[in-house]
Amino acid sequence: MSLSVFLLWLITIPFSICSASAPKGYFINCGSSGSQTVSNLSYIGDDSFISTGSQFSLNKSDLVPILNTLRYFPDKSARKFCYVVPVIKGAKYLVKTTYYYGGFDGGKEPPVFDQIIGGTKWSLVNTTEDYGNGMSSYYEIIVAASGKTLSVCLARNAQTASSPFISALEVVLLDDSVYNSTDFEKYALSTVARNFFGGDGAMISFPDDPYNRLWQPFKDQNPVVVSRSNVTPSDFWNNPPVKAFGNAITTSRGKTLQIQWPLFTLAATKYYIALYFQDNRALSPYSWRVFSVSVNGKSFYNGLNVTTYGVTVSGVWPLSGQVQITLTPDANSPVGPVINAGEILQLIPLGGRTVTRDVLVMEELVRSFNNTPLDWIGDPCLPVENSWTGVSCSNDKFARVISLNLTNVGLTGSLPPIINRLTALHHLWLSGNQLSGPIPDMGLLSKLETLHLENNQFTGPIPNSLGNLVNLQEIFLQNNNLDGPIPEALQERSGINIQVSPGNHLSA
Repeated sequence: MSLSVFLLWLITIPFSICSASAPKGYFINCGSSGSQTVSNLSYIGDDSFISTGSQFSLNKSDLVPILNTLRYFPDKSARKFCYVVPVIKGAKYLVKTTYYYGGFDGGKEPPVFDQIIGGTKWSLVNTTEDYGNGMSSYYEIIVAASGKTLSVCLARNAQTASSPFISALEVVLLDDSVYNSTDFEKYALSTVARNFFGGDGAMISFPDDPYNRLWQPFKDQNPVVVSRSNVTPSDFWNNPPVKAFGNAITTSRGKTLQIQWPLFTLAATKYYIALYFQDNRALSPYSWRVFSVSVNGKSFYNGLNVTTYGVTVSGVWPLSGQVQITLTPDANSPVGPVINAGEILQLIPLGGRTVTRDVLVMEELVRSFNNTPLDWIGDPCLPVENSWTGVSCSNDKFARVISLNLTNVGLTGSLPPIINRLTALHHLWLSGNQLSGPIPDMGLLSKLETLHLENNQFTGPIPNSLGNLVNLQEIFLQNNNLDGPIPEALQERSGINIQVSPGNHLSA
Protein backbone atom coordinates (compact mmCIF):
# COMPACT_ATOMS: atom_id res chain seq x y z
CA MET A 1 0.00 0.00 0.00
CA SER A 2 1.45 3.35 -1.01
CA LEU A 3 2.23 6.01 1.54
CA SER A 4 0.36 8.65 -0.46
CA VAL A 5 -2.76 6.49 -0.48
CA PHE A 6 -2.45 6.05 3.26
CA LEU A 7 -2.27 9.82 3.75
CA LEU A 8 -5.23 10.45 1.45
CA TRP A 9 -7.21 7.79 3.28
CA LEU A 10 -6.47 9.57 6.51
CA ILE A 11 -7.58 13.05 5.53
CA THR A 12 -10.58 12.52 3.20
CA ILE A 13 -12.94 10.67 5.56
CA PRO A 14 -15.77 13.11 6.40
CA PHE A 15 -16.50 13.79 10.04
CA SER A 16 -20.14 12.79 9.57
CA ILE A 17 -19.27 9.08 9.62
CA CYS A 18 -17.55 9.12 12.99
CA SER A 19 -20.52 7.26 14.45
CA ALA A 20 -20.05 4.29 12.09
CA SER A 21 -19.71 1.07 14.03
CA ALA A 22 -16.06 0.01 14.14
CA PRO A 23 -15.14 -3.53 13.11
CA LYS A 24 -15.02 -6.06 15.95
CA GLY A 25 -11.51 -7.13 16.77
CA TYR A 26 -8.11 -5.61 17.43
CA PHE A 27 -6.24 -2.82 15.64
CA ILE A 28 -2.68 -2.88 16.94
CA ASN A 29 -0.09 -0.16 16.42
CA CYS A 30 3.11 -2.21 16.63
CA GLY A 31 6.01 -0.62 18.47
CA SER A 32 3.74 1.84 20.26
CA SER A 33 2.60 1.89 23.88
CA GLY A 34 -0.20 4.40 23.28
CA SER A 35 -3.36 4.72 21.21
CA GLN A 36 -3.76 6.37 17.82
CA THR A 37 -6.82 7.07 15.68
CA VAL A 38 -6.52 6.60 11.93
CA SER A 39 -9.61 7.03 9.73
CA ASN A 40 -11.87 6.67 12.77
CA LEU A 41 -10.27 3.34 13.72
CA SER A 42 -8.66 3.26 17.14
CA TYR A 43 -5.28 1.53 17.13
CA ILE A 44 -3.87 0.46 20.49
CA GLY A 45 -0.30 -0.23 21.59
CA ASP A 46 1.07 -3.74 21.26
CA ASP A 47 2.47 -4.35 24.77
CA SER A 48 -0.47 -6.58 25.75
CA PHE A 49 0.02 -8.91 22.80
CA ILE A 50 3.75 -9.61 22.72
CA SER A 51 6.58 -9.81 25.24
CA THR A 52 9.66 -9.79 23.02
CA GLY A 53 11.27 -7.49 20.47
CA SER A 54 12.16 -3.80 20.58
CA GLN A 55 10.09 -0.72 19.84
CA PHE A 56 11.28 1.87 17.33
CA SER A 57 9.96 5.27 16.22
CA LEU A 58 10.82 6.60 12.77
CA ASN A 59 9.93 10.19 13.77
CA LYS A 60 8.84 11.20 10.27
CA SER A 61 6.24 13.95 10.14
CA ASP A 62 4.80 12.87 6.78
CA LEU A 63 3.76 9.39 7.95
CA VAL A 64 0.44 8.34 9.42
CA PRO A 65 0.90 7.23 13.05
CA ILE A 66 0.67 3.48 12.49
CA LEU A 67 3.57 3.66 10.01
CA ASN A 68 5.72 5.84 12.25
CA THR A 69 6.37 3.13 14.83
CA LEU A 70 7.39 -0.49 14.46
CA ARG A 71 8.55 -3.45 16.52
CA TYR A 72 11.64 -5.32 15.40
CA PHE A 73 13.20 -8.58 16.56
CA PRO A 74 17.02 -8.62 16.70
CA ASP A 75 17.42 -11.96 18.52
CA LYS A 76 18.93 -14.45 16.08
CA SER A 77 18.42 -17.58 18.18
CA ALA A 78 14.62 -17.49 18.43
CA ARG A 79 12.75 -19.54 15.85
CA LYS A 80 9.77 -17.16 15.71
CA PHE A 81 8.31 -14.03 17.31
CA CYS A 82 4.58 -14.11 17.95
CA TYR A 83 1.71 -11.79 18.69
CA VAL A 84 -1.06 -13.64 20.54
CA VAL A 85 -4.56 -12.17 20.20
CA PRO A 86 -7.75 -13.30 22.02
CA VAL A 87 -10.36 -14.66 19.60
CA ILE A 88 -13.60 -16.65 19.54
CA LYS A 89 -12.98 -20.34 18.88
CA GLY A 90 -14.41 -21.35 15.50
CA ALA A 91 -14.98 -17.79 14.28
CA LYS A 92 -13.50 -16.38 11.06
CA TYR A 93 -11.04 -13.51 11.15
CA LEU A 94 -9.44 -11.19 8.64
CA VAL A 95 -5.80 -10.76 9.66
CA LYS A 96 -3.86 -7.88 8.12
CA THR A 97 -0.16 -7.19 8.65
CA THR A 98 1.35 -3.86 7.56
CA TYR A 99 5.03 -3.10 7.01
CA TYR A 100 6.93 0.13 6.47
CA TYR A 101 10.70 -0.21 6.78
CA GLY A 102 11.86 3.40 7.07
CA GLY A 103 15.52 2.35 7.42
CA PHE A 104 15.07 1.58 11.12
CA ASP A 105 18.18 -0.64 11.18
CA GLY A 106 20.42 1.86 9.38
CA GLY A 107 20.25 -0.07 6.13
CA LYS A 108 18.88 0.76 2.69
CA GLU A 109 16.80 -2.35 1.97
CA PRO A 110 14.14 -4.01 4.14
CA PRO A 111 14.83 -7.48 5.51
CA VAL A 112 13.04 -10.46 3.97
CA PHE A 113 11.39 -12.94 6.36
CA ASP A 114 8.45 -15.30 6.86
CA GLN A 115 5.09 -14.73 8.48
CA ILE A 116 3.18 -17.52 10.21
CA ILE A 117 -0.48 -17.81 11.21
CA GLY A 118 -1.09 -20.41 13.94
CA GLY A 119 0.91 -23.45 12.82
CA THR A 120 0.91 -22.54 9.12
CA LYS A 121 3.60 -20.69 7.20
CA TRP A 122 1.52 -18.00 5.52
CA SER A 123 3.85 -16.10 3.18
CA LEU A 124 7.19 -14.48 2.54
CA VAL A 125 7.39 -10.84 3.57
CA ASN A 126 9.40 -8.96 0.95
CA THR A 127 8.74 -5.22 0.99
CA THR A 128 11.85 -4.22 -0.98
CA GLU A 129 10.11 -3.12 -4.19
CA ASP A 130 7.32 -1.26 -2.38
CA TYR A 131 9.76 0.55 -0.12
CA GLY A 132 11.92 1.49 -3.09
CA ASN A 133 8.83 3.15 -4.58
CA GLY A 134 8.06 5.05 -1.38
CA MET A 135 5.28 2.69 -0.35
CA SER A 136 4.34 0.53 2.60
CA SER A 137 3.17 -3.07 2.17
CA TYR A 138 0.29 -5.04 3.60
CA TYR A 139 -0.77 -8.68 3.60
CA GLU A 140 -4.18 -10.19 4.37
CA ILE A 141 -5.34 -13.67 5.29
CA ILE A 142 -8.73 -15.06 6.32
CA VAL A 143 -8.57 -17.87 8.84
CA ALA A 144 -10.81 -19.67 11.32
CA ALA A 145 -9.67 -19.64 14.95
CA SER A 146 -8.98 -23.17 16.23
CA GLY A 147 -8.73 -22.00 19.85
CA LYS A 148 -9.30 -19.05 22.14
CA THR A 149 -6.16 -17.26 20.94
CA LEU A 150 -4.64 -16.70 17.51
CA SER A 151 -0.91 -16.31 17.00
CA VAL A 152 0.58 -14.17 14.23
CA CYS A 153 4.32 -14.72 14.02
CA LEU A 154 7.40 -13.51 12.15
CA ALA A 155 10.43 -15.72 11.58
CA ARG A 156 13.85 -15.52 10.04
CA ASN A 157 14.72 -17.53 6.95
CA ALA A 158 17.82 -18.02 4.81
CA GLN A 159 17.22 -14.64 3.11
CA THR A 160 16.91 -12.58 6.30
CA ALA A 161 19.79 -10.11 6.48
CA SER A 162 18.71 -8.06 9.50
CA SER A 163 15.79 -8.01 11.95
CA PRO A 164 12.19 -8.93 11.08
CA PHE A 165 9.80 -6.07 11.88
CA ILE A 166 6.12 -5.12 11.74
CA SER A 167 4.28 -1.78 11.72
CA ALA A 168 0.64 -2.73 12.35
CA LEU A 169 -1.55 -5.77 12.93
CA GLU A 170 -5.32 -6.06 12.51
CA VAL A 171 -7.42 -9.05 13.60
CA VAL A 172 -11.05 -8.42 12.56
CA LEU A 173 -14.03 -10.68 13.22
CA LEU A 174 -15.98 -11.60 10.07
CA ASP A 175 -19.64 -12.53 9.80
CA ASP A 176 -20.37 -16.22 9.31
CA SER A 177 -21.76 -15.60 5.83
CA VAL A 178 -18.55 -14.06 4.48
CA TYR A 179 -16.44 -16.40 2.30
CA ASN A 180 -18.52 -19.25 3.71
CA SER A 181 -17.99 -21.62 0.76
CA THR A 182 -14.42 -22.25 1.95
CA ASP A 183 -13.60 -25.20 4.20
CA PHE A 184 -11.69 -23.29 6.86
CA GLU A 185 -10.82 -26.50 8.68
CA LYS A 186 -8.51 -27.28 5.76
CA TYR A 187 -7.65 -23.91 4.24
CA ALA A 188 -7.02 -20.23 4.86
CA LEU A 189 -7.52 -17.55 2.19
CA SER A 190 -4.66 -15.16 1.44
CA THR A 191 -5.63 -12.01 -0.45
CA VAL A 192 -4.02 -11.66 -3.88
CA ALA A 193 -6.17 -8.93 -5.45
CA ARG A 194 -9.25 -6.95 -4.41
CA ASN A 195 -10.35 -4.25 -6.85
CA PHE A 196 -13.29 -2.09 -7.85
CA PHE A 197 -13.41 -1.63 -11.61
CA GLY A 198 -13.68 1.62 -13.50
CA GLY A 199 -12.71 3.81 -10.56
CA ASP A 200 -9.62 5.80 -9.76
CA GLY A 201 -8.26 7.81 -6.88
CA ALA A 202 -8.54 6.62 -3.31
CA MET A 203 -9.06 3.02 -2.33
CA ILE A 204 -12.18 1.87 -0.49
CA SER A 205 -11.82 0.88 3.16
CA PHE A 206 -13.60 1.47 6.48
CA PRO A 207 -16.25 2.80 7.00
CA ASP A 208 -17.45 1.83 3.51
CA ASP A 209 -16.14 -1.68 4.05
CA PRO A 210 -17.29 -2.89 7.48
CA TYR A 211 -14.23 -5.12 7.95
CA ASN A 212 -11.67 -2.58 6.70
CA ARG A 213 -10.87 -4.70 3.67
CA LEU A 214 -8.88 -2.63 1.18
CA TRP A 215 -10.32 -2.30 -2.34
CA GLN A 216 -7.92 -0.80 -4.87
CA PRO A 217 -9.09 1.00 -8.06
CA PHE A 218 -8.61 -0.79 -11.37
CA LYS A 219 -9.08 0.76 -14.82
CA ASP A 220 -8.08 -0.47 -18.26
CA GLN A 221 -8.85 0.50 -21.87
CA ASN A 222 -12.49 -0.64 -21.66
CA PRO A 223 -15.34 1.90 -21.37
CA VAL A 224 -16.46 2.94 -17.89
CA VAL A 225 -20.06 3.54 -16.81
CA VAL A 226 -21.51 5.04 -13.62
CA SER A 227 -24.18 3.21 -11.66
CA ARG A 228 -27.59 4.86 -11.35
CA SER A 229 -28.99 2.39 -8.80
CA ASN A 230 -28.02 1.56 -5.24
CA VAL A 231 -27.29 -1.94 -4.00
CA THR A 232 -27.69 -3.59 -0.63
CA PRO A 233 -24.36 -5.18 0.44
CA SER A 234 -26.04 -7.91 2.53
CA ASP A 235 -27.73 -9.19 -0.67
CA PHE A 236 -24.31 -10.24 -1.99
CA TRP A 237 -21.94 -12.98 -0.98
CA ASN A 238 -19.07 -11.54 1.08
CA ASN A 239 -20.83 -8.23 1.86
CA PRO A 240 -18.94 -5.95 -0.57
CA PRO A 241 -19.11 -2.16 0.03
CA VAL A 242 -21.66 -0.04 -1.84
CA LYS A 243 -18.87 2.13 -3.24
CA ALA A 244 -17.45 -0.85 -5.11
CA PHE A 245 -20.52 -0.63 -7.36
CA GLY A 246 -20.19 3.09 -8.13
CA ASN A 247 -18.54 2.42 -11.49
CA ALA A 248 -18.18 -0.52 -13.83
CA ILE A 249 -16.25 -1.67 -16.88
CA THR A 250 -18.43 -2.51 -19.88
CA THR A 251 -18.56 -2.74 -23.65
CA SER A 252 -21.19 -2.18 -26.31
CA ARG A 253 -24.04 -4.51 -27.22
CA GLY A 254 -23.04 -7.80 -28.82
CA LYS A 255 -19.35 -7.42 -28.01
CA THR A 256 -17.27 -9.61 -25.73
CA LEU A 257 -15.66 -7.88 -22.76
CA GLN A 258 -12.11 -9.02 -21.94
CA ILE A 259 -10.18 -7.94 -18.86
CA GLN A 260 -6.65 -8.90 -17.93
CA TRP A 261 -6.79 -8.80 -14.15
CA PRO A 262 -4.80 -8.60 -11.99
CA LEU A 263 -1.90 -7.04 -13.89
CA PHE A 264 0.69 -9.32 -12.30
CA THR A 265 1.26 -13.04 -12.82
CA LEU A 266 0.04 -15.65 -10.34
CA ALA A 267 1.78 -18.76 -9.03
CA ALA A 268 0.25 -22.03 -10.19
CA THR A 269 -2.21 -23.13 -7.48
CA LYS A 270 -5.88 -22.91 -6.52
CA TYR A 271 -7.62 -19.60 -5.87
CA TYR A 272 -10.98 -18.42 -4.64
CA ILE A 273 -12.48 -15.98 -7.17
CA ALA A 274 -15.44 -13.68 -6.42
CA LEU A 275 -16.80 -11.38 -9.14
CA TYR A 276 -19.44 -8.71 -8.51
CA PHE A 277 -21.90 -7.42 -11.12
CA GLN A 278 -24.72 -4.87 -11.34
CA ASP A 279 -26.68 -3.44 -14.24
CA ASN A 280 -25.70 0.23 -14.05
CA ARG A 281 -28.94 1.66 -15.45
CA ALA A 282 -31.86 3.06 -13.48
CA LEU A 283 -34.31 0.48 -12.18
CA SER A 284 -36.83 -0.55 -14.85
CA PRO A 285 -38.26 -3.74 -16.40
CA TYR A 286 -35.50 -3.51 -19.03
CA SER A 287 -32.58 -3.12 -16.60
CA TRP A 288 -31.02 -6.54 -17.12
CA ARG A 289 -28.37 -8.16 -19.23
CA VAL A 290 -27.29 -11.77 -19.74
CA PHE A 291 -23.78 -13.02 -20.41
CA SER A 292 -21.44 -15.89 -19.63
CA VAL A 293 -18.25 -15.67 -17.64
CA SER A 294 -15.04 -17.54 -18.42
CA VAL A 295 -11.65 -17.47 -16.76
CA ASN A 296 -8.59 -18.14 -18.91
CA GLY A 297 -10.79 -19.61 -21.61
CA LYS A 298 -12.72 -22.00 -19.37
CA SER A 299 -16.36 -21.58 -18.43
CA PHE A 300 -16.85 -20.08 -14.95
CA TYR A 301 -20.59 -19.32 -15.13
CA ASN A 302 -23.04 -19.63 -18.03
CA GLY A 303 -26.10 -17.48 -18.64
CA LEU A 304 -25.61 -15.01 -15.80
CA ASN A 305 -28.59 -12.64 -15.51
CA VAL A 306 -27.43 -9.31 -14.08
CA THR A 307 -30.02 -6.78 -12.89
CA THR A 308 -29.85 -3.51 -10.98
CA TYR A 309 -30.03 -5.53 -7.76
CA GLY A 310 -26.65 -7.08 -8.55
CA VAL A 311 -25.20 -10.56 -8.21
CA THR A 312 -22.03 -12.36 -7.09
CA VAL A 313 -20.37 -15.29 -8.86
CA SER A 314 -17.67 -17.17 -6.95
CA GLY A 315 -15.76 -20.42 -6.94
CA VAL A 316 -12.41 -22.14 -6.50
CA TRP A 317 -10.32 -22.18 -9.67
CA PRO A 318 -6.80 -23.23 -10.70
CA LEU A 319 -4.84 -20.24 -11.96
CA SER A 320 -1.30 -19.56 -13.14
CA GLY A 321 0.46 -16.73 -14.92
CA GLN A 322 -1.71 -13.99 -16.40
CA VAL A 323 -5.47 -14.14 -15.74
CA GLN A 324 -8.06 -13.12 -18.32
CA ILE A 325 -11.72 -12.63 -17.46
CA THR A 326 -14.00 -12.91 -20.50
CA LEU A 327 -17.67 -11.88 -20.47
CA THR A 328 -19.55 -13.14 -23.54
CA PRO A 329 -23.00 -11.62 -24.13
CA ASP A 330 -26.11 -13.69 -24.79
CA ALA A 331 -27.51 -13.18 -28.27
CA ASN A 332 -30.71 -11.67 -26.85
CA SER A 333 -29.08 -9.42 -24.27
CA PRO A 334 -30.13 -5.78 -24.84
CA VAL A 335 -26.76 -4.35 -23.75
CA GLY A 336 -23.18 -5.48 -23.37
CA PRO A 337 -21.60 -7.23 -20.36
CA VAL A 338 -20.57 -5.29 -17.26
CA ILE A 339 -18.42 -5.95 -14.19
CA ASN A 340 -18.00 -3.86 -11.03
CA ALA A 341 -15.50 -5.54 -8.74
CA GLY A 342 -13.53 -8.68 -8.04
CA GLU A 343 -11.49 -10.56 -5.47
CA ILE A 344 -8.86 -13.27 -5.86
CA LEU A 345 -7.62 -15.08 -2.75
CA GLN A 346 -5.15 -17.95 -2.70
CA LEU A 347 -6.12 -21.15 -0.91
CA ILE A 348 -3.44 -21.85 1.72
CA PRO A 349 -3.53 -25.45 2.99
CA LEU A 350 -3.36 -25.41 6.77
CA GLY A 351 -0.22 -26.98 8.16
CA GLY A 352 -1.87 -28.73 11.09
CA ARG A 353 -1.51 -27.77 14.73
CA THR A 354 -0.41 -29.09 18.09
CA VAL A 355 -3.12 -31.00 19.98
CA THR A 356 -4.90 -28.73 22.45
CA ARG A 357 -3.97 -30.79 25.50
CA ASP A 358 -0.25 -30.46 24.76
CA VAL A 359 -0.62 -26.75 24.06
CA LEU A 360 -2.25 -26.23 27.46
CA VAL A 361 0.60 -28.10 29.17
CA MET A 362 3.26 -26.10 27.35
CA GLU A 363 1.52 -22.82 28.17
CA GLU A 364 1.47 -23.80 31.84
CA LEU A 365 5.20 -24.54 31.67
CA VAL A 366 5.72 -21.00 30.37
CA ARG A 367 3.88 -19.66 33.41
CA SER A 368 5.71 -21.96 35.85
CA PHE A 369 9.22 -21.43 34.46
CA ASN A 370 11.14 -18.18 34.41
CA ASN A 371 13.58 -17.30 31.61
CA THR A 372 12.08 -19.57 28.96
CA PRO A 373 13.35 -19.07 25.38
CA LEU A 374 11.91 -16.04 23.56
CA ASP A 375 10.14 -18.23 21.01
CA TRP A 376 8.05 -20.09 23.59
CA ILE A 377 4.84 -18.57 22.29
CA GLY A 378 2.41 -19.50 19.53
CA ASP A 379 2.13 -23.11 18.36
CA PRO A 380 4.76 -25.24 20.16
CA CYS A 381 5.31 -27.67 17.27
CA LEU A 382 4.44 -26.01 13.99
CA PRO A 383 5.67 -25.07 11.50
CA VAL A 384 8.30 -27.76 12.12
CA GLU A 385 11.25 -25.46 11.42
CA ASN A 386 9.75 -22.88 13.78
CA SER A 387 8.90 -25.11 16.74
CA TRP A 388 9.78 -23.88 20.22
CA THR A 389 13.46 -24.05 21.12
CA GLY A 390 14.17 -27.38 22.80
CA VAL A 391 10.85 -28.93 21.73
CA SER A 392 10.55 -31.87 19.33
CA CYS A 393 7.22 -33.15 18.10
CA SER A 394 5.60 -35.95 16.15
CA ASN A 395 4.94 -35.56 12.43
CA ASP A 396 1.18 -36.02 12.74
CA LYS A 397 -1.34 -33.47 11.46
CA PHE A 398 -2.22 -32.92 15.12
CA ALA A 399 1.30 -32.88 16.49
CA ARG A 400 2.29 -34.22 19.92
CA VAL A 401 5.24 -33.05 22.01
CA ILE A 402 7.65 -36.00 22.24
CA SER A 403 10.82 -34.39 23.59
CA LEU A 404 11.65 -31.42 25.80
CA ASN A 405 15.29 -30.37 26.25
CA LEU A 406 16.04 -27.16 28.14
CA THR A 407 19.40 -28.15 29.55
CA ASN A 408 21.50 -25.32 30.99
CA VAL A 409 19.30 -22.43 29.85
CA GLY A 410 18.98 -20.68 33.24
CA LEU A 411 15.45 -21.71 34.16
CA THR A 412 14.02 -20.92 37.58
CA GLY A 413 10.60 -21.75 38.98
CA SER A 414 9.03 -25.18 39.44
CA LEU A 415 7.96 -28.18 37.39
CA PRO A 416 4.13 -28.14 37.51
CA PRO A 417 1.98 -31.25 38.05
CA ILE A 418 0.37 -30.73 34.63
CA ILE A 419 3.53 -32.20 33.07
CA ASN A 420 1.81 -35.54 33.74
CA ARG A 421 -0.61 -34.76 30.88
CA LEU A 422 2.14 -34.59 28.26
CA THR A 423 1.43 -38.25 27.52
CA ALA A 424 3.38 -38.58 24.24
CA LEU A 425 6.64 -37.45 25.92
CA HIS A 426 9.67 -39.69 25.39
CA HIS A 427 12.44 -37.48 26.77
CA LEU A 428 12.39 -34.80 29.48
CA TRP A 429 15.71 -33.01 29.99
CA LEU A 430 15.78 -30.04 32.35
CA SER A 431 19.20 -30.48 33.93
CA GLY A 432 21.58 -27.66 34.82
CA ASN A 433 18.96 -25.08 35.82
CA GLN A 434 17.68 -23.71 39.13
CA LEU A 435 14.29 -25.38 39.29
CA SER A 436 12.96 -25.97 42.79
CA GLY A 437 10.04 -27.57 44.59
CA PRO A 438 8.94 -31.22 44.40
CA ILE A 439 9.22 -33.53 41.42
CA PRO A 440 5.57 -34.04 40.39
CA ASP A 441 3.85 -37.34 39.72
CA MET A 442 4.58 -38.64 36.21
CA GLY A 443 2.60 -41.86 36.26
CA LEU A 444 0.77 -41.09 33.00
CA LEU A 445 3.96 -40.61 30.98
CA SER A 446 3.96 -44.23 29.81
CA LYS A 447 6.25 -43.52 26.84
CA LEU A 448 8.93 -41.71 28.85
CA GLU A 449 12.41 -43.16 28.16
CA THR A 450 14.83 -40.66 29.71
CA LEU A 451 14.44 -38.21 32.59
CA HIS A 452 17.21 -35.69 33.31
CA LEU A 453 16.55 -33.40 36.26
CA GLU A 454 20.09 -33.34 37.70
CA ASN A 455 21.85 -30.19 38.87
CA ASN A 456 18.74 -28.34 40.01
CA GLN A 457 17.21 -27.54 43.41
CA PHE A 458 14.37 -30.06 43.58
CA THR A 459 13.22 -31.09 47.05
CA GLY A 460 11.08 -33.85 48.54
CA PRO A 461 10.86 -37.53 47.60
CA ILE A 462 11.31 -39.31 44.30
CA PRO A 463 7.76 -40.06 43.06
CA ASN A 464 6.82 -43.73 43.34
CA SER A 465 5.11 -43.49 39.95
CA LEU A 466 8.48 -43.39 38.17
CA GLY A 467 8.92 -47.04 39.06
CA ASN A 468 5.83 -47.95 37.02
CA LEU A 469 7.09 -46.46 33.75
CA VAL A 470 8.12 -49.58 31.85
CA ASN A 471 9.87 -47.70 29.02
CA LEU A 472 12.03 -45.61 31.35
CA GLN A 473 15.69 -46.43 30.77
CA GLU A 474 17.53 -43.49 32.34
CA ILE A 475 16.92 -41.31 35.42
CA PHE A 476 19.47 -38.65 36.40
CA LEU A 477 18.56 -36.85 39.65
CA GLN A 478 21.96 -36.09 41.23
CA ASN A 479 22.84 -32.72 42.77
CA ASN A 480 19.39 -31.78 44.01
CA ASN A 481 17.99 -31.65 47.57
CA LEU A 482 15.83 -34.77 47.40
CA ASP A 483 15.11 -36.89 50.49
CA GLY A 484 13.28 -40.05 51.47
CA PRO A 485 13.71 -43.54 50.08
CA ILE A 486 14.41 -44.54 46.51
CA PRO A 487 11.19 -46.25 45.33
CA GLU A 488 11.47 -50.03 45.52
CA ALA A 489 10.15 -50.46 41.99
CA LEU A 490 13.11 -48.48 40.72
CA GLN A 491 15.63 -50.36 42.83
CA GLU A 492 14.32 -53.69 41.57
CA ARG A 493 14.33 -52.73 37.90
CA SER A 494 17.07 -54.16 35.70
CA GLY A 495 18.45 -52.41 32.66
CA ILE A 496 17.79 -48.93 33.96
CA ASN A 497 20.47 -46.31 34.59
CA ILE A 498 19.69 -44.42 37.83
CA GLN A 499 21.95 -41.61 39.04
CA VAL A 500 20.92 -40.07 42.39
CA SER A 501 24.20 -39.04 44.00
CA PRO A 502 25.93 -36.85 44.95
CA GLY A 503 23.93 -34.00 46.40
CA ASN A 504 20.74 -35.63 47.71
CA HIS A 505 19.67 -37.05 51.09
CA LEU A 506 18.14 -40.32 50.03
CA SER A 507 17.86 -43.63 51.90
CA ALA A 508 17.91 -47.09 50.44
